[in-house]
Amino acid sequence: MKIPKRLQPLVDDGLIDAVVSRLMSGKEADVFIVRCGDHIRCAKVYKDAVKRSFKNAAQYQEGRKVRGGRQARAMGKRSSYGRQLEEEIWQTAEVDALSRLNEAGVRVPDTYCCIDGVLLMELVSDESGDVAPQLGHVSMSEDEALKQHKEMMHNIMLMLCAGIIHGDLSEFNVLVDDKGPVIIDLPQAVNASANNSAEAMFARDVNNMRRYYGEFAPQLLQTNYAKEMWALFEEGNLTPNSTLTGEFEDDDEDADVGAILEEIQAAEDEEKERLARINFTDDAE
Repeated sequence: MKIPKRLQPLVDDGLIDAVVSRLMSGKEADVFIVRCGDHIRCAKVYKDAVKRSFKNAAQYQEGRKVRGGRQARAMGKRSSYGRQLEEEIWQTAEVDALSRLNEAGVRVPDTYCCIDGVLLMELVSDESGDVAPQLGHVSMSEDEALKQHKEMMHNIMLMLCAGIIHGDLSEFNVLVDDKGPVIIDLPQAVNASANNSAEAMFARDVNNMRRYYGEFAPQLLQTNYAKEMWALFEEGNLTPNSTLTGEFEDDDEDADVGAILEEIQAAEDEEKERLARINFTDDAE
């Protein structure tokens, strides 16, 4: 196929030998299958901020480090330099998160480089070389759902131990290869210790996985891994070797009505976005 303009510099530098095909066109990026020597990989081309539709981006970026006071002031004033810095941070956040999570033992794609808003990384595929499907397109038995959910909770626990929350985890941001689920799409990754919305985002991520796998194994709908893990994290007792049960007893304190209403609203918003993603995917296909 014709080489996209954003990929031409990587071709010129010899990082990409050929562009095989377009894999997908999403709201935040376009992804292409490329050939690099003897390897087939994918190139994720981030869209400019004005073309992205990721909601509440500033909320996700809270707690991310900037290089210095001048940069922070520029970003706060929303100057052209500040907007450029925000774009650089957004584009490099994913490769930073993927690298840290890979070291922590989380199942994520390998990354190779990120240049001018293009992330070159592993193409997640099955044994026959076909692109691994999204979790949302996979049906499974009850036993397989229980097995995969357990693997997913372990990966999410490892992420939290590394101080990272996905922030937008759903069946559309997980691929399934022959070894199980692989977590993808982390440009909005959240700092677990420095973001005021971290707990709510973490609960949403975990409960999205509970909801999906619960379609095949209904007993999962009674679990409460989100609160169990977060309580251990806050206490400083969460480790990569922690044993999770999915059980958690709330304190017998008066309910925080405002927080409950916020959680209900967040769930409604998440469902609307989920349906919108389904429609968007169907339209793209």
